[in-house]
Amino acid sequence: MSVRTRDRLGGRAAIAGIGATEFSKDSGRSELRLAVEAVRAALDDAGLTPADVDGMVTFTMDTSPEITVAQAAGIGELSFFSRIHYGGGAACATVQQAALAVAAGVAEVVVCYRAFNERSGRRFGAGVRQRAPSAEGVALGWGLPFGLLTPASWVAMTAQRYLHRYGLTPEAFGPVAVVDRRHAATNPAAYFHGRPITLADHAASRWIVEPLRLLDCCQETDGGQALVVTSVERARDLPRPPAVITAAAQGAGRAQEQMTSFYRDDLTGLPETGVVARQLWRNSGLTPADIDVAILYDHFTPFVLMQLEEFGFCGPGEATDLVAAESLPLNTHGGQLGEAYLHGMNGVAEAVRQLRGTSVNQVPGAVRTLVTAGTGVPTSGLILEADGEERARGIV
Repeated sequence: MSVRTRDRLGGRAAIAGIGATEFSKDSGRSELRLAVEAVRAALDDAGLTPADVDGMVTFTMDTSPEITVAQAAGIGELSFFSRIHYGGGAACATVQQAALAVAAGVAEVVVCYRAFNERSGRRFGAGVRQRAPSAEGVALGWGLPFGLLTPASWVAMTAQRYLHRYGLTPEAFGPVAVVDRRHAATNPAAYFHGRPITLADHAASRWIVEPLRLLDCCQETDGGQALVVTSVERARDLPRPPAVITAAAQGAGRAQEQMTSFYRDDLTGLPETGVVARQLWRNSGLTPADIDVAILYDHFTPFVLMQLEEFGFCGPGEATDLVAAESLPLNTHGGQLGEAYLHGMNGVAEAVRQLRGTSVNQVPGAVRTLVTAGTGVPTSGLILEADGEERARGIV
């Protein structure tokens, strides 16, 4: 894998199963149990058993180690296990790691998972309360004494500059919130099922950190999500149509920090997303015009706009008009603003549903989906595609 040359991963692995717990504000059970429930649900969906699994991937932030989840889920020997750093930026990278293992023959069936009690337990939105000394903490130390204590405050710095650069107002963020919540309103799994909002609702919501309002910020969720990755050939023999991993990439930009990259030359974009975008387009041979559905990481609305611009769906400062025009189907599950905040793993699952034709907000004829992970940190992305062989046979 290289930022300079095309890789050979595309088309060698697929997502064959997806599974989740319910999404709630108080799960009433441990994060380990949530992880195991999600893993078992994903295996059931794939038509596989715990005995088939020989690899596992999760996030460094996850409190349920691979070996513990394996033991609790009835999984036996593991030949591959891996963890990805940088919070939500890891979502698509877990799938990339699994695909790399499958393509290299290191493992045959890899489960990616994420589970937490992010509402009833540790709430990431509460910001920094205490932190062990580390090199990463030094970067945060430049802003914390001045009140930049929460993710919303870190994003607000970049969002304010974005609005200034393009002559926009905070209302520019409203279309993202409205589209997400409209999709969530028709999704029974979403926390905000049945509760759409309007642009007026967005503009009337209270300030969190200017220019971010309450409805610009994702929710906090208890729950778990898991995905099963195996070879395309094996996936074709399983019950569900494969979601082929056409391209996968990670990216970190120059002068990259975790949410506080304030010393770059320009604060109006997301260079780490640009690194991912260039790899995905090059490795897949596709362009923005080829994407049928975009599932973009929406922890905060301004970063959705910046992602659209980094990926080339529109020019700088033009994304709010693109979202308002609804020319590109976006976050059809409701996103993290509307469905659940599972560090982006539920977004990968929605991309799979779109390719299977089973989304509650199905885009007719969806063949290719773009999925992104958390931004403001080193991040990752995927292009998933319906299996060409199965399309030719009329299965999907």
